[in-house]
Amino acid sequence: MSDPVDWGTTTLPWCSFSTAGAAPHVGVGVGTHVLDVAAALPDLAEELADGTIDGVLSYPSERRAEVRDRLLELVASGAEEHLVPQAAVTLHLPWTVRDYVDFYASEHHASNLGRLFRPDSEPLTPNWKHLPIGYHGRAGTVVVSGTDVVRPSGQRRAPDGEIVFGPSTRLDIEAEVGFVVGGPSVRGPLTLAEAEDRLFGICLVNDWSARDLQAWEYVPLGPFLGKSFATSVSPWVVPMEALAGARVAPPARDVALLPYLDDDDAPAGGLDLALEVRLDGEVVSRPPYAAMYWTPAQMLAHQCANGASVRPGDLFASGTVSGPAREERGALIELTWNGTEPIVLPDGTTRSFLEDGDTVTITATAPGADGSRIALGAVTGRIAGS
Repeated sequence: MSDPVDWGTTTLPWCSFSTAGAAPHVGVGVGTHVLDVAAALPDLAEELADGTIDGVLSYPSERRAEVRDRLLELVASGAEEHLVPQAAVTLHLPWTVRDYVDFYASEHHASNLGRLFRPDSEPLTPNWKHLPIGYHGRAGTVVVSGTDVVRPSGQRRAPDGEIVFGPSTRLDIEAEVGFVVGGPSVRGPLTLAEAEDRLFGICLVNDWSARDLQAWEYVPLGPFLGKSFATSVSPWVVPMEALAGARVAPPARDVALLPYLDDDDAPAGGLDLALEVRLDGEVVSRPPYAAMYWTPAQMLAHQCANGASVRPGDLFASGTVSGPAREERGALIELTWNGTEPIVLPDGTTRSFLEDGDTVTITATAPGADGSRIALGAVTGRIAGS
């Protein structure tokens, strides 16, 4: 069981939940309760019978909007039937992840890593402002918040230059935002407007990274074992409709974009989300998502620009969310400047990278349409050792 989140009455995030001895059901968050959707809307029971939101994800956007309107009306009526306290439920991975792609959309994060690893070159690679860079991850190791993360093993180069196999000694976090794709399956390309229409909702993501394995293996084909061992996601999927008050313009472009990525006609493609990262209960970073250079629609449009498939349940993540200030960096490799400036915790211990037993929690909020702030849930993982 996770700590209750007060969702209010208009966010209505989707989840998969169970009570003691029962199979998973599909729900939406209402206040500090979960509304059993199949019980409240019996005509949807068959489509939701597997306890996941897979059926809802396959709806076209018009159908999704209709279901959301029905739920909003039901909640607004004040009916308390079919509500279950969050404290009494177990939350599960709410959908079947079909494909997983992770991007590199923060200019601040990319620049910091460039300064760390290419100090004699320009911080950004020549292609960075022309296209959203990403890698294809492993959908089968996307896990729900609360799942322990086993320290991965792999090849790495020891300080003395010897190539060894063993547990990672530089295990890191990446505070990210994930985007869940909805709508019927289709082959790309998609326009930016079509990509925006396919954005079902968001979740919070921690794309755990073994920096020593990654450093040894990533040339020339990019991330592999240093990333594929676990990606944690929050158990709530917040609909894009609930984020209308968080839409903002992305940072100003200083490189002209090719037509399929040109978002001049979509001035509010970004999101003003405030993330917070806690290590063993202590806040170590507050990354601002509004600083992300590439928008979610641009990421999805580029992802399928070559004709790749887009399917309901696909997940793509933003890459590490980092801002311009030190306290806004969303990964330990940045926060500790590759281990040379360790974080000092209140008990006097220090961290350059994660130790066994460490727990990392990422939370976020967003502006609501009425000027309030809405919760976006949490993603938590504990390092269980190797």
